[in-house]
Amino acid sequence: MYERSSVVELAESLRGELNRYSVGGKLPSSRALVERYRVSPVTVSRALAQLAAEGLVVTRPGAGVFRAQPRAQAPDPGDTSWQAVALSAEGAGEVVPRSVDASGVMVTLAAPPAGVIELHSGYLHSSLQPERAMAAALARAGRRPGVWGRPPVEGLAELRDWFAREIGGAVGAADVLVTSGGQSALTTALRALAPPGAPILVESPTYPGLLAIARASGCRPVPVPVDERGVRPELLAAAFEATGARVFVCQPLFQNPTGAVLSDERRGEVLRIARAAGAFVVEDDYARALAHEDAGPLPATLAAEDGDGVVVHVRSLTKVTSPSLRVGALAARGPVFDRLRAIQVVDSFFVPRPLQEAALELVGAPAWPRHLKAVATELRHRRDVLAGALRRDLPRLEVPHPPLGGYQLWARPGGGVDDVAFAAAALRAGVAVAPGRAYFCAEPPGPFVRLSFAGVAGAGELTEAVRRLRSGPGDALGVGVGGGLRPDA
Repeated sequence: MYERSSVVELAESLRGELNRYSVGGKLPSSRALVERYRVSPVTVSRALAQLAAEGLVVTRPGAGVFRAQPRAQAPDPGDTSWQAVALSAEGAGEVVPRSVDASGVMVTLAAPPAGVIELHSGYLHSSLQPERAMAAALARAGRRPGVWGRPPVEGLAELRDWFAREIGGAVGAADVLVTSGGQSALTTALRALAPPGAPILVESPTYPGLLAIARASGCRPVPVPVDERGVRPELLAAAFEATGARVFVCQPLFQNPTGAVLSDERRGEVLRIARAAGAFVVEDDYARALAHEDAGPLPATLAAEDGDGVVVHVRSLTKVTSPSLRVGALAARGPVFDRLRAIQVVDSFFVPRPLQEAALELVGAPAWPRHLKAVATELRHRRDVLAGALRRDLPRLEVPHPPLGGYQLWARPGGGVDDVAFAAAALRAGVAVAPGRAYFCAEPPGPFVRLSFAGVAGAGELTEAVRRLRSGPGDALGVGVGGGLRPDA
C-alpha cells in the first residue's frame, strides 16, 4: 500500500519541475518516474492524479501525461456584503427564527494542530477501524451485478432486513429506511415530526448535533434533565404538559455525553408518558455497537418494546466503523414512515447503492463479529486507563459515572472552573477537549468537559494527555493534585 507522505512529496517535486516543460509538453513516463524517484507505480499514479486534479497536467490514455494550459487569473471576487442583509432578514416573521450554528459539532470534527492529542473526537481512531475488512467489502461490492444502478429509495432489501433484525421486536424490513448515517436520520426525523416553531423535548445535556438540527429547522429545543439512570420521567411528563410538545429525542443507551443508561423501571414510563401526550419518541441508538467488554447484556431497544408506533428509531454503522461509511437507518411503523421516506427522497433521493452494498458485505463477513469484540475490549481498556489516570493525577477533574459503553468521559473540573477556559488551556498544553456548555440547550448547571478516548492511537496517548493536562490547565486552574482552586486561579 502506498504511503500518503510519499505521494505528497512526489507531487511536490513534480509540481516544482513543471516549468521545465512547455505547455502541452510531455512529462517522463510513469516507468521513468518510478526509477528516478525510487517509488512504487501506485505512488506515481496517485501523484499524477493529484496534479491532474489541480489542473496542472492532462492525462491522455495511451499517450502519456502532458503539461496543461495554465489557468486564467482568478476574477475579482466581487462584493458579497449584501448577503449579510439578505440572510439576517431570512427569519423575519418566524415564530422561532432558524439558527444555523455548527460550532458545537465542529469542535469534534475539527483537526487540531500537529502534536495535539485528540480527546475531542467523535469517531474511532484509524487503528480501531476495520480498514482491511472495509476495503475487502468495498472491493466485493464493486463486483456485484447492478452495483452502479439505482437502488430502491427505501434502501436495499437485504440491508433493511439486517437493520430490522438488529433493532428487534416487531420491527420488520418494511419498517426500515436506509439513511446516510445517523445525523442525516435525525435531521429527517425532526423535519418529519416537528413543524417550524414547535418545541422539541431533548435530554439535558445532549448531543450538540441534535440541538443544531432543531435550531436550523426553526424548532425550539426544551431541556429535560438526565441523571445516572437516564431521563427523569416526572420532569418529562411536566415538560410535555407545559409545552405541548409532540417529540422527545433521547439516547437510552450510553447517552452522549453522560454515558447514562435508561433504567428498566423508567423505560416503560417514558413510552407511557409519550403515548399519553400523543407524542413520538426518537430513539437515537448510536452506541449499541460501542458497548464495553464489561457492559453485560444490553437492554432491548425502545422500538422493540413499542407496540403503538410511538418510537422512531435511529441507528448507524458509522460510529463503529469509519466516519466515511455513512450508512444508517430510520425505523418507524404507521403513517409516519411514509412521511420520513418522502422527506428523504426530496432531500437526497436515496443512499448511493455502492455504499449500501459495501455495508452489506461488511456486516455479513466473518471479520465483523471479530471487529465488534476487539472494539469492546479496547474501549473498556482505554476507559479504565483514562479514568485511572484522572483519579491519580487530576482528582479534582471529577468523573461521577464512568460509562459501560460509548467513547467519552463526562468530567467536571470542580471549584467553579470555566469549561471554555479549561479547554483553551488544555489546547495550549497540547490536548484538545470539548467544552461542555454546547451540550446544554439552556443554562448549564455547572462546567463540564467531554474527554473522548476513542480518537487516539493507543492508551499511551491517554496517560500522556493527562500528564499534559496536569501541567497545563490542571495546574493553571488549580484542579490538579493538591486540592482546591488557588486564589489566583
